[in-house]
Amino acid sequence: MFDAILFDLDGTLIDTESLALAAGLAAFAELGHPVTVDFLHQLVGVDLPTGSKIIQAALPALDHAALHPLWQGGFLAAMEANGLPLKPGALELLAARLCPMALVTSSARKEAHLKLAKAGIAGMFDLVITVDDVTAPKPNPAPYLLAAERLGVDPARCLAFEDSETGAEAAHRAGCFVVQIPDVVPSTGRWAHHLAEDLLAGARLAGLVI
Repeated sequence: MFDAILFDLDGTLIDTESLALAAGLAAFAELGHPVTVDFLHQLVGVDLPTGSKIIQAALPALDHAALHPLWQGGFLAAMEANGLPLKPGALELLAARLCPMALVTSSARKEAHLKLAKAGIAGMFDLVITVDDVTAPKPNPAPYLLAAERLGVDPARCLAFEDSETGAEAAHRAGCFVVQIPDVVPSTGRWAHHLAEDLLAGARLAGLVI
């Protein structure tokens, strides 16, 4: 039914968002500017430069140079302490190898490959597209269009799995068939063909047989 399957990483294949939110809350508080979970929800699914602009606009007095190292350090410490679990159904879907598969993430290249290694799924993809590979990040369709181009397939023949509104919009605008599995932020499914509870349920809704 599909010529390729394209996966987001954070919150879709690996359970990073809860760790990132906890580390973020701690980092903002340590710098004297505590924020709410709802504020951090604005940053889910967006790339680092875009997220930094949102933060700078909301908190101009914050020590922005100190924020990312502090937040990243807390996240990495939590990842080392707690591991990096896969989302339900991720391993089964990846191992099925139903067609060529690509990773399409807003993480930077080094960070993405570190997460893949920690989660035990490095090497399971035919292609990895990170924010470093494009000039326009999600919700722009560029990352998904580039993945389809490099795989040699029509975007309309690609199934994309995403958790965030930002990612689902990018995949939808690229012309992909989109299954969204909301993670920490609820979704109305505006940009998705199907909303699902987990990856395997989403795969079934899309017509895949695992």
